[in-house]
Parts: sequence; structure tokens; C-alpha cells
Amino acid sequence: MIDLFYWPTPNGHKITLFLEETGLDYTLHPVDIGRGAQFEDAFLAISPNNKMPAIIDRAPADGGDRITVFESGAILQYLAEKTGRFLPTDLRQRIATIEWLTWQMAGLGPMTGQYGHFNVYAPERIDYAIERYTREVERLLGVLDRRLDGRAFIAGDDYTIADMAAYPWINVYDKAPIDLSPFAEVRRWHASIAERPATQRAYALAKQVNPNAGQPMSEDEKKVLFGRR
Repeated sequence: MIDLFYWPTPNGHKITLFLEETGLDYTLHPVDIGRGAQFEDAFLAISPNNKMPAIIDRAPADGGDRITVFESGAILQYLAEKTGRFLPTDLRQRIATIEWLTWQMAGLGPMTGQYGHFNVYAPERIDYAIERYTREVERLLGVLDRRLDGRAFIAGDDYTIADMAAYPWINVYDKAPIDLSPFAEVRRWHASIAERPATQRAYALAKQVNPNAGQPMSEDEKKVLFGRR
């Protein structure tokens, strides 16, 4: 039913988290971003921003032609609406879920990505960039920690697409770990999601798709991913 174009990155994990929770039928199509597969014409036809993940739904709810969706947040919302799961129907909880999904897409993901780039991948150390993005990621973790105080999950008592979006972006970089000790609620929430069987299945796909996941990038891969000339 669903073709998922995927590579084991935080944004890719968001979608496998959802699919493994629901049991929705899907086929995985690896997009090797280190080799430039995201720039191939066939992929650009469904993801014009040359980023994965992307999906094709061959059985949309209206019974019409296939639907393609790119951008991980849009995919999560689309799949939640398709299945009626992980996006509350209660007006206030639904808005809260969409707010925090957008918060992740606009803040936690991009800022953590920049933190990782300048700490792990940049060809030279730039102290200003490292300090700026470290402070911003710590600020965002503080925002999330305060939100989780008194709540099991981001939107309330129930696990939603807001949690699936944020979870993969917590302390992503083994070579540049962030001290999570000040963020007790984030640590509690993150551990509870890690224990879910669907989470474990989703992350097990990483080694199946890319046996070299977690290994240092080659210079050629960095050139492809970061546009270095």
C-alpha cells in the first residue's frame, strides 16, 4: 500500500516509527543519500526538494490515483489522517499535536542538525557556530522538558506523531553527545519510547538497509551530502 523512500536518519526514523506502530503495509525503498540517490530523476519526481523520506500511497482513502507526499512532518500527518491513529480527534489535543509537530520541524530538527554538522562534520572548527547551536539545542530541550512535566507524552497522555517526530532528534550524535542530565522529563519520555516494540523494530531497519550506519562518512559522501566542492 505504502512505498517508503527511506534512509536511516532521524527524519527517516520518524516514518518507520509510525508504520511499525500501525502495522500498515509498506515496502521500503532505500535512498542512499551518501551516493546521491536523492538527486536521481525518479526520486525528484516525488520529492522535489531532493530530501528523504518520501512516500507513495497507492491506495489513498478517496479511491483515486496514487498520492505522493514529501517532508517528514507532512507524511506523518497524512498517514495519521489516513489511519485515524496518533493524531487526536479532540480539537485541543489535535491542535497541540500539530503545534509540537511543527515545533520539531521548524526548531528541534534543524537546530540539532546544525549542532551536529558543526560538531561532527565541518571541515574546520568554528567556535561561534558550535556555541550558538549548542545553546539553541539546550534551549529547545528545556522547552520540551517543561512541556513534558506532568504529561506522559508531548500532547498529553497519548503517544502521537509529535512524539514520533521529536524522538529521533534527541542526542543523535554519538561523537558529540549533549548532557541530558538537566532534562529529567526528556530522559524519562525518551526512555519510555525506546522501550516500545515498534520503536525497536523501526530502528532495527537501520542495519538492514545500511550495514555501515554509524560509521564515519567518507570525503565523497560529505561532498554529496553537504554540497562541498
